[in-house]
Amino acid sequence: MDAASWRKNIGEMVRQYARSPQLQHYFSVRMTRERAQLMLKQLALYVRHRRDCWANVSSNCPEMAVKHKILEHEMGEVIKDKYSEHGHLDLIVRQGRAVGLSPEDILNAEPIPTTRATLYAWAWLTRSKSWIEGIAALTVTEWGNDDRLLGDLGGGHSTRMARRWMDDMGLKMKDMPNFEAHSEADEEHSDMFLPFLSRFATGEKEKLAFQAVQESLDLFAIYREGVAVAMEKLPA
Repeated sequence: MDAASWRKNIGEMVRQYARSPQLQHYFSVRMTRERAQLMLKQLALYVRHRRDCWANVSSNCPEMAVKHKILEHEMGEVIKDKYSEHGHLDLIVRQGRAVGLSPEDILNAEPIPTTRATLYAWAWLTRSKSWIEGIAALTVTEWGNDDRLLGDLGGGHSTRMARRWMDDMGLKMKDMPNFEAHSEADEEHSDMFLPFLSRFATGEKEKLAFQAVQESLDLFAIYREGVAVAMEKLPA
């Protein structure tokens, strides 16, 4: 299957995820300062955990071209890119200031139970399964930010949540550098690993890759639902 076919098939899976009851619930929750703080701290944990997961995939992978692409991906996430001189966690720290969070609040965040469970699961998936499954599982988590794919459904996560923060809390896009960056950056990231799926995920490996995509989307739905339920426990 060529890269265009992978894009089409994974895209349909992501669109189905975007229509799921969990995502509808997540985006329906009215945002307050306290709820935004909870959401952003869980997001910081998720972002930091991605670095471990990509390292797991790289350690499992014998293909130098894939390792190079992972390093290219992680350069922007951890070191710097056009969105930040200090990596993408810095974007969350900067956005946290708009809702009263200090850098220490974000760096010392504690996971809620569903966040902890899903991060454990992603760690196991990327460490214990094949690198092809790991690539499939990780790359699809960035497709949920792709406005090209999800524009007719309200946009990707960063676009939709930025709109929620603006409507409910009166913030401006400049106050939300993480949302602003990832409404663009993850469009590029969505395409980065498709050539490797086309090249290496063939035969039985193709089925395994698609299963990993679905498992990862299921985990993301659990993660989002957990955040939604936790936010609703805070005063509206």
